[in-house]
Amino acid sequence: MTGPEHYREAERLTDQAVSWMNADTGWKAHLSSEERIAHRMADLAEAQVHAALALAAATAIPATRTQLLAELKAWSEVAATKHTDPE
Repeated sequence: MTGPEHYREAERLTDQAVSWMNADTGWKAHLSSEERIAHRMADLAEAQVHAALALAAATAIPATRTQLLAELKAWSEVAATKHTDPE
């Protein structure tokens, strides 16, 4: 998994954690508050791991210029900004 993929997964899990507490309808509604809190806490813990891995990947130094440009483009895309090649 790349750094940007870890970043996206952390965002997804964070959103999913919120949905556990806003589960008044649908299949989650039959779960007890304790069950929903347990699921939420598990999603948040996993999101923290992915966020830490994304941070580690973001601070890693690519070996070549080509790898550096690929990393910059991937991070630009995950951060919802447009990447423009400097050349």
